[in-house]
Amino acid sequence: MASTGGAPGILTSTVEKLAHWAQTRSMWPATFGLACCAIEMMATGAAHYDLARFGMEVFRASPRQADLMI
Repeated sequence: MASTGGAPGILTSTVEKLAHWAQTRSMWPATFGLACCAIEMMATGAAHYDLARFGMEVFRASPRQADLMI
């Protein structure tokens, strides 16, 4: 396979562009609920907060798998 310029397999970019790409294509878990606390939990789990620092990035609906019941 012929290369049309530059080294094949090399991609150059900036850290800011890479971070922006990762943030625009990241997924976050959301639980389904209609009560007031479910709406607040979905807002807390949104990208504005960094819950992964505290080990809370995955919400569990099962009491067996949950560390905290709200």
